[in-house]
Amino acid sequence: MTQDFIFCFEKERMLSHSGVNARGRDMFGLRCLPGECVLQSAVLVRKKLTAKEGGGWLSGTLFCTHFRVAFVPQDSPKPDDNADPVLLGDHDVALASIEKVVAVGPSRTKLVTASSSLKFTPEELVLYCRDLRVLCFLFDRLTPDTQAVEITYTIAKTYQPLKPGTVLSFQNAALGSVEMKQFLSNRRRDSHMNWFDSSSDWEQELERTGACGWRVSSVNDRFEMSTSLPKFNVVPQKVLDTELKKTFAHFNEGRIPRWCWRHPRGSDLLRMASFQNNIYHEKDDIRNLELILFGGQSLCVVVELGDEMPSPTDIQLAHTRLRALCLGDISTSVSVPDDKWLSTLESTHWLDYTRCCLRKAAEVACLLSGGHLTVVLQEAEDRDMTCVVSSLVQVMCDPHCRTRVGFQGLVQKEWVMAGHRFLSRINYHRDSDKEEAPVFLLFLDCVWQLWVQYPCRFQLTGDFLLALHDSFHLPLFSSFLANCHRERCKRSQNLSQSYTPVNGWRDLVPRGSFPGPSDPPLPPVWDWALQYSSQRREHFTQPVPPPTLPQPLLNGNLNTNPEAHRLSDSAPGSVFLLSRGSFSCSANLLPWRSGGGSGVYRKSHRRGGSSSENLPGLERLLKAWALTELPQGHTTTTAGLQGPLDPYEPLLPLLLGPCVGVWRDCYLRGALHAQAFSHPISLSTQHPVEQLAWEVQQLRDKLTLASSPTNTVPAKTQEPHRADSNLNQNTNNSTFLFPASRPPGPVASRTTPPISNLQPRVPPARSRPGHRDSSKHTFLFGHPSSSESRPDQRYLPTPNNNAKLPKSNGPSLGS
Repeated sequence: MTQDFIFCFEKERMLSHSGVNARGRDMFGLRCLPGECVLQSAVLVRKKLTAKEGGGWLSGTLFCTHFRVAFVPQDSPKPDDNADPVLLGDHDVALASIEKVVAVGPSRTKLVTASSSLKFTPEELVLYCRDLRVLCFLFDRLTPDTQAVEITYTIAKTYQPLKPGTVLSFQNAALGSVEMKQFLSNRRRDSHMNWFDSSSDWEQELERTGACGWRVSSVNDRFEMSTSLPKFNVVPQKVLDTELKKTFAHFNEGRIPRWCWRHPRGSDLLRMASFQNNIYHEKDDIRNLELILFGGQSLCVVVELGDEMPSPTDIQLAHTRLRALCLGDISTSVSVPDDKWLSTLESTHWLDYTRCCLRKAAEVACLLSGGHLTVVLQEAEDRDMTCVVSSLVQVMCDPHCRTRVGFQGLVQKEWVMAGHRFLSRINYHRDSDKEEAPVFLLFLDCVWQLWVQYPCRFQLTGDFLLALHDSFHLPLFSSFLANCHRERCKRSQNLSQSYTPVNGWRDLVPRGSFPGPSDPPLPPVWDWALQYSSQRREHFTQPVPPPTLPQPLLNGNLNTNPEAHRLSDSAPGSVFLLSRGSFSCSANLLPWRSGGGSGVYRKSHRRGGSSSENLPGLERLLKAWALTELPQGHTTTTAGLQGPLDPYEPLLPLLLGPCVGVWRDCYLRGALHAQAFSHPISLSTQHPVEQLAWEVQQLRDKLTLASSPTNTVPAKTQEPHRADSNLNQNTNNSTFLFPASRPPGPVASRTTPPISNLQPRVPPARSRPGHRDSSKHTFLFGHPSSSESRPDQRYLPTPNNNAKLPKSNGPSLGS
């Protein structure tokens, strides 16, 4: 039904619009994709540029095709017919990523839908996107009224499928031409990254990390053991496939303990689902289960994520509140007042959940740095928070995962192949919001926090993270259009048959059902050339000096953590539970040990329980790690934000309230556009974020001057941060009152421009009787013009031991 509507609508427009020639490019310079047709266009349109784009307005022509809304500047160079087509240009937005269409008239605004009617000629067109972008287009007074009305109607009728659950059919209508299928089929994958879809890819990862005692098993080759796990999984060498098959029934959805990563000091990171308590544990099964859990180590720590981590429902609610705060009410244009904005931000709990994920990952990273143990991440279904924590641990500890190629491989391993429910969590079908939760976006925010605090330790940049964030909202990539590896195999027709004892061999994808053979081959999200020009892709990476990496220790015989020695002194076969910052040895941790197993297991349990009485809390464990001596006589307490000297020491994040900031380039980039049509702003008005930073700087200078004995402002120096203080929530240290400044390094060329460059250059707003009184202060547009001079430098913290600053646990505003 959707396809018939699109093609009929396309045919009608094509008959009336003669601007498109046979070569697929119209007379105004838009280069159409293979099979793409222009439905409507409007000339003499100005696009409002963001501060990052330079501000001001850009004149050009606006197009609506059955795939995207494209804007072509009037001074853009002539497109090259020989170059590969780009799905989305720098000024384009896919129809599938649009959430709301708002028309702004002389006296009012209207939310335009497929069934609504306009009784006025739009003067501005505002497109709200699902990725928090807001695109604002201004129609010139010479723009024909019919073009302004018709392109508004066209976008409103085609940006969303008529029926919920038909997004894929909608995309097939846009990309299902023969030329586009051939073009996408000839795309080559990035040969430099690890895709983790073959046995050799996992072998390569085992070799890279120096993991011994593990092997790649293909027992789930046809997804008979677990439908949500990949074909290949890493298990201990001592466990045969015939024995491994019996262990799947002991875990939810058959998600057995699987190897993820090995720390250079010999510790192994695993992840698994919860146990099935109603399963009878035979003696052989118990042996195999413990072999898998311990993986050749003598100590196992199970990290239960269910109690401490936010649930998908919590994440969805927090993200919804964050969107409402940043964009306001779309229909009524109501925004939060200035004096309530930060408290409202805190009440969304988004930053609290970000801090919670970073704290838990830091705990696991410190455990792994001790060596001689396996750390098993456990979650009820092992498909959400285990993805977050395991990925963050590797980003903190492994320099390879902080490169662009390494990070892409990390997401491919811990999210795509591990069975994260991308299709359900992002709700591409838009038919049900019961399972919608942007868990992956929470992970990207956590990585951004680490990148801000340790920019010189990352090869990837904030632009790369922002591009991945935006791509997550596009239902165009095979990476996100499935809930597990099995569903992706279905679509690509790589899995044609499956064997069951009752039905024997049978087709898994009946003809005529989703996905059909006519579906276009969807590219992976890592094919950045389909979305971004070479100039944009150059900003995805930055030069990072290569660290001197120590040799991986195959046997894990190095241990510089004094508290980890006490853990390793426990009885062989001891299993501890890490929960809420402390260790315990619960009797119900392993079902077969609590059910009166063999005498060996009872003895081991008793010894483990007695050892746990003398174990310190995790606070002491982390503090001991932070005070461990490093080469050249330095400690992590003197390393500061430059990062530890040992490249494999964890990059512990600063977790106090102000140190976890707002991802401004992502969440606030559309805020100005969102309220521009109802809140006029003058040329000299400063963004409230910059205004707030300037006011804080002024207050800090006054406090410094007042506390100085000579009443002179001392030189600004950066005091080193204590990694253990922030993890222990020591609010007495004034160093953490404000966000830390970025250390000098290669990233300096990519830092945010000065305040003066961030002021948008907006033409005088046209007077409309429906506008609010500009004297009413709102967070984004409430600050009146002022002739007072402003500093040209962004606020930088200036710690001073003599300045007594008030305690604060509130959020901060990041760059």
